[in-house]
Amino acid sequence: MRVFSVRLIIYPVLCLLAGALAGAQQVSFDQPAQPTAAGNYILSPNDLVDIKVFREDDLRVNARIAKDGTITFPLIGSVRIGGMSIHDASKTICELLEKDYLVNPQVAVSVREYAKRTFTILGQVQRAGAYDFPDNQALDLLRAIAMAGGYTRISDPSKITLKRRGNDGKEAVLRLDAKRMAKEESSKPFEILPGDTITVGESIF
Repeated sequence: MRVFSVRLIIYPVLCLLAGALAGAQQVSFDQPAQPTAAGNYILSPNDLVDIKVFREDDLRVNARIAKDGTITFPLIGSVRIGGMSIHDASKTICELLEKDYLVNPQVAVSVREYAKRTFTILGQVQRAGAYDFPDNQALDLLRAIAMAGGYTRISDPSKITLKRRGNDGKEAVLRLDAKRMAKEESSKPFEILPGDTITVGESIF
C-alpha cells in the first residue's frame, strides 16, 4: 500500500512536469531563434535591436543604432538609446510613449544582432592581433590574454599597458599588473572595452 500511494503522488507530478516541458518546447518552435541579452547589457552603435510594445503591433520596430546612439521610433521620433542598458532603454521609450500617446505602455527591447566589437593585443603573447568580443559577455584582462594564447616565455605580466580612447576622443594610457591580478583572488577583474589596445611587456633579464 505504501509503494502504491507513493506512485499515485509521483505520477501526477511527472505528468505536470512533462506538460510544462512540452509547452516550453512548443514555444521554442513557434518563435524564431533570437540572440538574447541581459538587461544590463550596454547598447552600442550598430547593434540591431527589436522593440515591441505589448498589444501595439504597429509599434514593433527593428532598428540599427546609429553612430550617435539614436534610433527612429514611431510617434516619438529620434530616441537616444546607445550607451544605455537594455533595461534603461525600455524604460526611456516607455516614458516617452506614456507622456503623450499611450496609457501604461509595456515596452520590450532585445538585441537581434550585436555590433562587431574588437580589441587588440600586442607584445609578448603567443598570437598578437585583433580579436572579437564574445557576444553578450564582459571580457576581463586575464581572459583577453588567454584568447591570445597566453604569454611568451620572455613576457612580464606585471608590465602591461592599455590604451583606451574616451568619449571625449582623448586617449588614456593605463599601467596594469596582470601577475598581481592572477595571484589575488579578491582582486576585481579589470574589464576590457571595445577599441582597447593591450600591450604585454617583455621581461628584462
